[in-house]
Amino acid sequence: MRVLYYDCFCGISGDMNLAALIDLGVPREYLIKEISKLGLDSEYEIKFETSAKKGITGTRVDVILKNEHTHHEHTEEEHNHSHIHEHGHTHAHNHEHINKIAHEHQHRNLKDIEEIINSSTLEDNIKKMSIEMFMKVAAAEAKVHGKSLDEVHFHEVGATDSIVDIVGAAIAIDYLKVDKIMASTVQVGGGFVKCAHGLMPVPAPATAEIFKNIPMNTGIVQFETTTPTGAAILSANVKEFTDKIDFSVEKIGYGIGHRDLDIPNILRVYLGVKEEREEIQEQYIIETNIDDMNPELYGYIEEKLFEKGALDVYKTPIFMKKGRPAIKLSILVNNNCEKEVLDVIFKESTSIGVRKYKVEKIMLSREFSKVKTKYGEVAIKSSFYKGELVKYKAEYEDCRNIAIENNIPIEKVYKEVNKMLQENGNE
Repeated sequence: MRVLYYDCFCGISGDMNLAALIDLGVPREYLIKEISKLGLDSEYEIKFETSAKKGITGTRVDVILKNEHTHHEHTEEEHNHSHIHEHGHTHAHNHEHINKIAHEHQHRNLKDIEEIINSSTLEDNIKKMSIEMFMKVAAAEAKVHGKSLDEVHFHEVGATDSIVDIVGAAIAIDYLKVDKIMASTVQVGGGFVKCAHGLMPVPAPATAEIFKNIPMNTGIVQFETTTPTGAAILSANVKEFTDKIDFSVEKIGYGIGHRDLDIPNILRVYLGVKEEREEIQEQYIIETNIDDMNPELYGYIEEKLFEKGALDVYKTPIFMKKGRPAIKLSILVNNNCEKEVLDVIFKESTSIGVRKYKVEKIMLSREFSKVKTKYGEVAIKSSFYKGELVKYKAEYEDCRNIAIENNIPIEKVYKEVNKMLQENGNE
């Protein structure tokens, strides 16, 4: 499995991401050619150069805007909130000339950005990734300022900058053709940043909003090291955040930032290969013996347990003391749902006590895909052992729905799915 890993010890911004992926091996000419499919060449120029921070050499990227012959070079100060504006307020830091020019141009809202991307000749996957990242930033700004998505505007100058960073990220990630994207805990910096609304705490509200459920560190420097664009790139694409590098590293890229800090102002990325192995998870079994409950209630209780997050529920016929027939109700849980599962057991069943013990669950790595049949699409779960496909299974709910809609036996649906899989080479 090919892995792209973001080592965000000094955060991440849009231009540092582009620079790091170029340094990793994405051809500059390819990136420029693909971005030009947006039809915005008259608005910007991308400049690449070799640069260094604290003795570490890498690639630096500048997006030079052609509007009014003004250059917009990415210092991190200018990154933060320079892209998105709501109700005429620019968030560019100490950048009055950019602010002035921005107000002289027509605003672009999210629909305008989507139209630019969707009407281009970029690959569908790149369009989808780009819009998802834009949506992350726009939704965060809308939430922070109490506005709707339609009210969040991108000034033309800022929007061009954002488009290059975000669409460029999608193009570069797509080029690398990795199976999984991972990242370290993300350093966001510390202190305060200046913008049109006044001084904002780091992380700025939009960045904090995007970073929900993402691990971050603060305060390594008194400066904002992660921008909303950088946060959106991670939030939309990273599948796992971990500080453990458990894969073989093949290539390393360095994206050089613009400001001089006490630490190397660099985004480091790794490209590597991770051996596929069985996944081991620590989970718990909660079980209780019940001999005095109406059997009709088990179905209802089982539904409630699954609703509350139970991973599995099963019933075993047993004999208790004095020969009484009973049911052992067993529920597989993790730490996230244990409390809710206990609430259901004690409120909905006749149980007055449970047993709990730790178990290790060993699972094959799995992938989900879709297969097209003459009846419609069916989801397929494929399982791998030591990197080799060992089994696959059509999802029951999809087959059931197709059988009902077409008034055919469900077995016929399964046979059609297996036939299509064999034709596609999944023997």
